[in-house]
Formats: sequence, structure tokens, C-alpha cells
Amino acid sequence: MVWRTWQTAWHEALYGPDGFYRQSAGPAGHFATSAQGIPGGGRLLARALVALAERSGCSDVVDVGAGRGELLGEIAALAPGLRLTGVDIVERPRELPAGTDWLVAPGGERLPDGLRDLTRALVVAHEWLDVVPCPIVEYADGVWREVEVADDGTERLGSVVEGPDLQWLQRNWPAGCDTGRAEVGRSREAAYNDLRARIGTGLLVVVDYGHLRGRRPVGGTLTGYRDGVQSAPRPDGSTDITAHVAMDTLGSDELVQQRDLLERLGLRPPRPPIELARDDPAAYLTQLAARGTHAELTAPGGLGDFWWAISTITR
Repeated sequence: MVWRTWQTAWHEALYGPDGFYRQSAGPAGHFATSAQGIPGGGRLLARALVALAERSGCSDVVDVGAGRGELLGEIAALAPGLRLTGVDIVERPRELPAGTDWLVAPGGERLPDGLRDLTRALVVAHEWLDVVPCPIVEYADGVWREVEVADDGTERLGSVVEGPDLQWLQRNWPAGCDTGRAEVGRSREAAYNDLRARIGTGLLVVVDYGHLRGRRPVGGTLTGYRDGVQSAPRPDGSTDITAHVAMDTLGSDELVQQRDLLERLGLRPPRPPIELARDDPAAYLTQLAARGTHAELTAPGGLGDFWWAISTITR
């Protein structure tokens, strides 16, 4: 049995030559996000981003971790005047809207060399940081130890956590217990800072599920998704592997939950009048569906809890 740190195994499982995100089905083949897989969800998310771009005077939108371009397609339909660029580890998807640029990334926290000096750009990273691999650690016998894993998901405790990783835990994670686990967020912070540094002027929007200091999950959040079902994380390329983000350590200008942002932007669909059901049943059902999509993307305890880390960048 070959043992590796979770960070190393996780990266290979998602971004290696046979990694999960290189498979033809893409993420949409295994799970739904606000950007894809939820009827109308991508359109509502695109409306929010277009509104932010307009308010910030942005002429470009860059989607980091773009999957197969689903969100870019929705943005193109809503705002054809915006210049669009997608970034992901696969080659340019065939179904991408005409005129959309595409950059191939190495994977994980590493960004393509061509992504730099962005001006008047809204850069969105939707569910990107949660799949940036990081160390998984466990508190045992009075110390934090790094967790090692085999390809079948079997774990064991490895070396004692020291140096910058330990300092990060001491600053950002509550005191451990004999069953406590945590994710060390330094690689996510580095990825965020690298992306921010590539923007000359514009808006950086990082959207993810996460937590804040004082409410960190004591047992950690590492999990997997396979064939549409949440499952044990297994670093063999068959399973998406993800963990929540310590959002308050990123250093963004603002943190706002998704339900509050959509309300602020005025994106709640009106209730269709009952008379419309008689006069135009198709329109009535369309408007009801839009209400349902909004409810799903703003639901407490669900997608409404997503955090939006927003920063205005001027140099």
C-alpha cells in the first residue's frame, strides 16, 4: 500500500493525467452547482455577475474553473457585448460561445501564464478554491498530525504539523480535540492572492461554500462526490474531492452570503398573477419556475449559504 499526504494524492486524483476533471463528462456528469445542473440556476447566477460587471464598469468577464463553459454560455446570452474568457484544465470546449477566449490551466492552485494584466475585468472563481488541494490534519495526543491516504481511501496519521501550517492552524482554527480534523488553508490563500495579483483593474468574485472563524467544523469537511451522490473521498480519479474554504482568511473587501447578494441586486422574481395561468399558461409556468430557482439558490442551509468574497481592484 502506497501512502501519500492528502494534499499530494488529492491533486493527482483531480488534475493528474487521468484525473477526475480531465474526464470527458466533466464535473456536470457527477454533481450539480449553481452554474450547471440546476434548471435556471446558471441563468440567475449569470444575471448576478452581469449586474456586478455593469455596476463596476467591467467590459470583460473571466471564469476561472469554468468547467465546460456552462456559465459563460449563460453570460453570453444575457450580455453579448461582454468579452468572455474561460480558464480550466481541459482544451476549449466545442460548445463554447463563438468569440469566447479560453486558457488551459495546469490545475489546482496553478494558473496559466497567459492570465495576467487584466483590466476592467470581472474575474469569477465559482467553486474553484474548494478543489484547490490542501493538507488534511487531525488533532491527536495533544498535537496536529498530517493525515496520509492510500488510493482506496484508507487513512493513517503521519508527521507532526510544524512551521507555517501549524502557525496557520493556531491563528485560524479553534483548539482541536481528540477527534478534531481540519483543512490548512494556506494553499487556498496563495491561489486567491495569485489570482488577485493578475488583475490590474476590476472586480474579483470568489464564490464557494465555506466557514468563518468561530464556526469552523470540528470534524473537518473533506468529502467526495461520485455519480451524483456524496461519497467517501477516494483519491483514485473516480471521485471529486472537495473541502470547504476558510473564507475569512482570504482578505477580500467584502464577504456576503448568496441569498443576501441576490436580494441586494434585486434579482427576486415577482410572483406571477394567477390570471396569467388562464391567459398564458406557458408564461405562468416559466415565471413559477424562475421563482423556484431563486428559492433554491437562496435557501438557508443550502445554496443560499454560499459565500461571495468580493474585492474591487485598482492600481
